Amino acid sequence: MNQLSEFFEELDDSADEASSHAQKRVSQRRESQKREMEAKLFIRAQEISREFQFTYKAARFEEAWLLDSLVEFAEQEWVSDVLRKVKGGKEASVYLCKAGPEIPSAEWVAVKVYRPQMLRNLRNDAMYRADRADLDERGHQVTDKRQLRAMHKKTEYGRELLHQSWIAYEFTSLQMLHEAGADVPVPYTMANNAILMEFIGDEAMSAPALSEVDLEKSEAVTLFERVMRNLDILLSHDRIHGDLSAYNILYWNGDITLIDFPQVVSPKINRNAFKIFSRDVIRVCDYFIKQGMKLDPAKIADDLWNSRGFPSFEPQDLE
Repeated sequence: MNQLSEFFEELDDSADEASSHAQKRVSQRRESQKREMEAKLFIRAQEISREFQFTYKAARFEEAWLLDSLVEFAEQEWVSDVLRKVKGGKEASVYLCKAGPEIPSAEWVAVKVYRPQMLRNLRNDAMYRADRADLDERGHQVTDKRQLRAMHKKTEYGRELLHQSWIAYEFTSLQMLHEAGADVPVPYTMANNAILMEFIGDEAMSAPALSEVDLEKSEAVTLFERVMRNLDILLSHDRIHGDLSAYNILYWNGDITLIDFPQVVSPKINRNAFKIFSRDVIRVCDYFIKQGMKLDPAKIADDLWNSRGFPSFEPQDLE
């Protein structure tokens, strides 16, 4: 268990044993301990930076989390340098890195580093997490009753576990889909707050999102068929992307790559599955319709869904 998880677990124990009056003192102590933890993290970042000198120069807070997230990759020689930030987002940032000796087949790799759990809003994840088993840092289903209880109560320790599960779903889905022949980045390894994967692009330029590209009609038809093939591969492996659109499909040298999989849902379990799947199809079709194709998104979604024989749940409203 990492230091941050132990810290949260200790706080949960204290809260469970406290009375309502004592809980106020616990809350104050938590804030103090969080500030102390942040200070320790910055100190650790400075220690790491003396050993690993990266080309990319981050701001102070970003540097602390970036170095803490990447130290394992650097120590194990998965990466030898961080060159630049490729993309920043509300949930995670992606960095272009120089591959280390452990990846002789690649010159560059991408590291997706998630924002700290304390800065993420897990409430928006509920629709995707519904009936989905939680995973640990190794990608295995969580069965420990204490951990499950902490996640159910959404204690600080439980939120940290939920954060890890969110990351593990992306990595394990990438592994499975890559092996199945889907157009996804090659996944290399996962740490407690980051995923190391294939970089799409070159040293000078990262692959743009499909949303930034205008296609010739013939190429649009080819790539649309390719996206539909990928959606079918996902369905055949019990996965729905959950947030698919032209914004998270990369385009490079005439090929596509689907990215961002932490919110995947099961078409067999999640009661919103068909509506989530239909939304993915509609968003993808919207882009290709703008490229001159004539499509019926509702029929396409129905045909793909029915071809796999999935159940028709009574849909609930999506946010």
